[in-house]
Amino acid sequence: MDSTMKQFQQRLTEVELEAELLLLARHQMVENDKLRNGNREALTALRKRARTTKTSVPTPFESVMKGFEGSRSKPLVQEVCNTCGNHDSFEPTWMMFPGTDMFASIPFHAAHTILESDQPRLDFEAKKLQSIVKEKSLLISETGALADKIEPGVVRSLVTLNDKSK
Repeated sequence: MDSTMKQFQQRLTEVELEAELLLLARHQMVENDKLRNGNREALTALRKRARTTKTSVPTPFESVMKGFEGSRSKPLVQEVCNTCGNHDSFEPTWMMFPGTDMFASIPFHAAHTILESDQPRLDFEAKKLQSIVKEKSLLISETGALADKIEPGVVRSLVTLNDKSK
């Protein structure tokens, strides 16, 4: 084989590797979105069960002022969970942990605390995967592999867009 053919073969191998990594990242994004949506749905179900919304639970200041009028034996500051509200936080709640096929009965407060703490991690992973997809798309585009369908300049401008509203 001459050197031109070896270079072509090497570039083709590199593009195929980047395309595989792109497809893997996109697949992982879909799986991550399924987890995020399931987590969000579970939190909504727990809020419905406790009959609360994100804004329906009184602020700690409101609960302090309500307790201030009564007897002095009550604590001045009472922690109020936004999800639990007046719901029994020790009520047994069945939860299936990610990656297992086993249900566990844990207190209501612990269940929603676990779900709420997982949400930021899942959001971070989603943003990380989105940046990987952008990077790989740009890399593939710069090699000219998509030049027959989309110009590299158009792909570069789409990939480098930032959402300023967030």
